[in-house]
Amino acid sequence: MGRATERRRTLRIRDGVVSTRPDTLVAEEPLEIRLNGKPLAITMRTPGDDFALATGFLVSEGVIGTADELRSITYCAGATADGVNTYNVVDVRLAPGVTVPDISLERHVYTTSSCGLCGKASLDAVRTSTRFPIADTPPVRLAPALLSALPDRLRAAQQVFDRTGGLHAAGLFSEAGELLDLREDVGRHNAVDKLIGRAVQQGGLPLTRAVLLVSGRASFELAQKAVMAGIPVLAAVSAPSSLAVDLATESGLTLVGFLRGSSMNVYAGEGRIAFDNEV
Repeated sequence: MGRATERRRTLRIRDGVVSTRPDTLVAEEPLEIRLNGKPLAITMRTPGDDFALATGFLVSEGVIGTADELRSITYCAGATADGVNTYNVVDVRLAPGVTVPDISLERHVYTTSSCGLCGKASLDAVRTSTRFPIADTPPVRLAPALLSALPDRLRAAQQVFDRTGGLHAAGLFSEAGELLDLREDVGRHNAVDKLIGRAVQQGGLPLTRAVLLVSGRASFELAQKAVMAGIPVLAAVSAPSSLAVDLATESGLTLVGFLRGSSMNVYAGEGRIAFDNEV
């Protein structure tokens, strides 16, 4: 299988001094996801946790919601003309009786780390297709100080980022601020899919008491993935998009952006933020 990092020769210039040295880079390779033998999507990802990535992707697309809806996930041997297994093609077989929904509104094409769906049709598709409407009862309540501590906890656990400086991270935290799981990937949406896929494998959906933290911006696609997994809180260290805010508002998702130090912006779902006199 592919490795998460690779070494490349680099010309290094520091204070006018020129030298050559190997540098550690994050690996990026295509992954084709097939569903019952038919091509579904191709995404650029960092190799590793490919089965979890495919599982999380199918949750995000509304195809599955539980592990028992999967019969098998395998790498496709002979995926190339010379018959070599590249470990870049996975085939997901659904369990008998599981219906493949109409996914004509979904990606079904080549995707990148910045892709997303657009417009009112996308909002309607997420709202009508999620199996896990956000229903944290009683509601998760998070103090600003707890949220402020999460980015440092996420960063401290990023092992591959320490070697490459070139990866996005997504972490699942408990409502008490405990890091439950962390995945890294060249694509932020892949990191989230890996988290959700691992939760499916462990029988953990819906994630009704979890906080999802992403290391970059909060796009519509990431808000979509949170809603599809039943996650009530999405926080990002950078900005959200307008469509992400629209989806959060419509679905009841708490959306926090610019989470840096003791500062943050709450764009939707502010009722889950508990201030000192309320905690």
